[in-house]
Amino acid sequence: MGRSKKRGCNRRNPPLLFKLRNPKMAMASLSLNSLPMQPPSQHSRKLIDGLSSTSLNYGSGAGTLKPIVISGDPPTFVSAPGRRIVAIGDLHGDLSKARCALELAGVLSSDGRDLWTGQETVLVQLGDILDRGEDEIAILSLLRSLQIQAKEHGGAVFQVNGNHETMNVEGDFRYVDAGAFDECSDFLEYLDDRGHNWEDAFASWAEVSESWKDERKMPQSSWGPWNLVKRQKGVIARSVLLRPGGPLASELARHPVVLKVDDWVFCHGGLLPHHVTYGIEKINKEVSKWMTNADEADSESQIPFIATRGYDSVVWNRLYSRDTTDLEDYHIEQIQSILDSTLQVVGAKAMVVGHTPQTTGVNCKYNCSIWRVDVGMSSGVLDSRPEVLEIRGNKTRVIRSESDTFSELQAADYV
Repeated sequence: MGRSKKRGCNRRNPPLLFKLRNPKMAMASLSLNSLPMQPPSQHSRKLIDGLSSTSLNYGSGAGTLKPIVISGDPPTFVSAPGRRIVAIGDLHGDLSKARCALELAGVLSSDGRDLWTGQETVLVQLGDILDRGEDEIAILSLLRSLQIQAKEHGGAVFQVNGNHETMNVEGDFRYVDAGAFDECSDFLEYLDDRGHNWEDAFASWAEVSESWKDERKMPQSSWGPWNLVKRQKGVIARSVLLRPGGPLASELARHPVVLKVDDWVFCHGGLLPHHVTYGIEKINKEVSKWMTNADEADSESQIPFIATRGYDSVVWNRLYSRDTTDLEDYHIEQIQSILDSTLQVVGAKAMVVGHTPQTTGVNCKYNCSIWRVDVGMSSGVLDSRPEVLEIRGNKTRVIRSESDTFSELQAADYV
């Protein structure tokens, strides 16, 4: 069932692709004195050879590209030969902005039918779909639908979990929008209507959620006690869905915290050398195990600290995404050294992160070895215009709509 409502995206003009060359990126072979570093090729081989899960192949669709090979459960290492890669930052419950960003990236139809138009493109969403907006499950549903469609065309859709996903599985609902509690209640009712067929209900929710929301927002009694009961019902519904082992938490458990696609590594906050030394597949497995409540006997002790807790955990780290204007030169050099060391150990040319809204739009720092793609597009954050990062081979560029202008436009060539 298509939607006839007009969306907020600018349809009159096609997106502009901005591409400015920076000086050739120098990947210095720096290391931290406190950590034993192995040569990148040797360490990367060790990481891949140590995979305990079975690799999966995605067919090449109607094109001539080789299949996508996915290793790890959740996905950790992806080989996507010849593919165009697009990265989208934090969405925070704003379905309208999410659709705009996906259309801007060229992977979603603009006719309201939510069709995959990216062909063999690989889409990576950088987490923080939950909180600060009222259409969280709808966005997750839309991405699941696109994932299914992309696979049929030789493409792929990946999501990495952010700090707001892990917070909600912990039961931390501080940043939940009132409408999101209502969406949880509506979705549980919809799931019941669909005979508790999770796959069917979850994949189709994006298509029907707007009608449920419209019905919910019809004039209702303002009787205080009833509103209190309604809110309590929403909190209970969210707890049922997102507690460890709950259906929505188990859905999030399918997604990694760290994803490496070819020579690029993607994570929400930022990867540090000790994360890689610990093992990125191990991190992904531990978070997934906790979200699915695989060990029901343990609860709090099983929350993966290195991934989800502390300022330097994978989902909370802001070392690479913070504003550098107040930093001394030696601080910037230290961060560059840490970043170069991390990329060397993981065997990547650059890292893409979200987590910290960038008021100047998608940008790169530290010789473009880090790309920051959270532009705060959600109406619950900065309500800014969507932007996406495109990676084609050794070239990157920022995609934004023609009407959008910023003082700095960055892109880079990688060799």
